[in-house]
Amino acid sequence: MPGDAIAPAADVPTDGTLLFTMRARDGNGSAGGDVVEVVLSRRADDDEVVAYRNYCKHWTDVRLDTGSGAAVRDGELVCQRHGATFDREDGVCTFGPCEGAVLDAVDVAVADGTVHLAAADFEFVSLGGDESRDLSSGSRIGFDGA
Repeated sequence: MPGDAIAPAADVPTDGTLLFTMRARDGNGSAGGDVVEVVLSRRADDDEVVAYRNYCKHWTDVRLDTGSGAAVRDGELVCQRHGATFDREDGVCTFGPCEGAVLDAVDVAVADGTVHLAAADFEFVSLGGDESRDLSSGSRIGFDGA
């Protein structure tokens, strides 16, 4: 039986990503754990959908998709900050400062034309990013005097 419905598979782009948010379940199966952003991307040749946690392996505070879709070039996800590229099939970094690192996959499944979250330890929260994240600065450097 599929898990929480995320979106119609047809809504997942082949030339970009669709962002969603999930939340970890606690040991009792209730929500309340960490919120995690995830990117979905669809292969054009067979409509398979893949999902990865939404961060670059070089700097894990840098998001691949900031809300308008991550770039996809020649079947690879592109970190727009570093230029790193990740093979969409397996998440392996093929070029850039984190070459050889692997994106963290998230289990999803397509059933009856809908993408479902298949990771039992998580529940679907919403399409889009984590509303609680501060996106006002793209810099890793703080200017608060600290």
